[in-house]
Amino acid sequence: MTVLTIGVDVGGTSVRAGVVDAEGNVHDTARTPTPRSEGALEAALAGVIGELSSRHRIAAVGLALAGFVTPDRRGVRFAPHLSWRDAPVADRIADRIGLPVVVEHDANAAALAERHFGAASGAGTVVFIALGTGIGSALLIDGELYRGAFGVAPELGHLRVVPDGRPCPCGKSGCWERYCSGTALATTAVELLARDPGRSPLLRRLVTGDPGRVTGQRVAGAARDGDPVAMDAMDELARWLGEGLALVADVFDPELVVIGGGVSVSAPLFLDEAREHYAATVTGAGRRPLARIRTAQLGEAAAVVGAAQLARELAHRP
Repeated sequence: MTVLTIGVDVGGTSVRAGVVDAEGNVHDTARTPTPRSEGALEAALAGVIGELSSRHRIAAVGLALAGFVTPDRRGVRFAPHLSWRDAPVADRIADRIGLPVVVEHDANAAALAERHFGAASGAGTVVFIALGTGIGSALLIDGELYRGAFGVAPELGHLRVVPDGRPCPCGKSGCWERYCSGTALATTAVELLARDPGRSPLLRRLVTGDPGRVTGQRVAGAARDGDPVAMDAMDELARWLGEGLALVADVFDPELVVIGGGVSVSAPLFLDEAREHYAATVTGAGRRPLARIRTAQLGEAAAVVGAAQLARELAHRP
């Protein structure tokens, strides 16, 4: 009989949970908005897990979230979009639901899912880059997640690529994710539009009175329709992706880079150009092997599937 586990993607706006088997198939799902307080959040998690557990026999639960997770994967030190601060999350949830619980960074969980069931299958040294609101990242060495001494590695999105550049919510300025993400795509489009508003009537209508209406998703859609400003913004994203991947390759020398996250849906608009920038910028260009660069295969289910896989490993421990 196959062992079923639950993976939960604890996002800033919604909680998505899924029942997953050993082959990475999602059999059932549940979803709820993300509450603001710790108690309400933990009650909501117990609720979606309980809903799924009432319909399936579950062995363990994995939680995936954007934040600093303790090395034992039981606590959350800090999560910018959630209420937990130095909280023993795994024990609290386990006490509520009566099942073993493990916690993991959402990019790590997604990378693990791609390693077992998706684009990184069979690869040894892999860098996973999730392009979304910001940049999430993970590193696999010999197929195993590398978390660093204190459980927070690698925070590649906060490599400073432009001294005194765009301010970042992390407190620094010029971080990679400020130039290469869905948010960055929108910011670049607004800056380009301010220089020459006549080049894009479509985006100009969106930005009039409210620049916040220009989102990365809308810019990507405009680029697909041939909008000149949107296409230039996409070219800038491609350039910064290539520049950042060259830095990553100089440090980790991976055999494979997997590009995931919501922005990866638009990969046909930028990935080939990013590969060219990477190949031209990496140290020893033209005289060394280059990492393969692929898009992720599991989409928005990756964090759920990866968290469930970690839960399965937890359930099998003696």
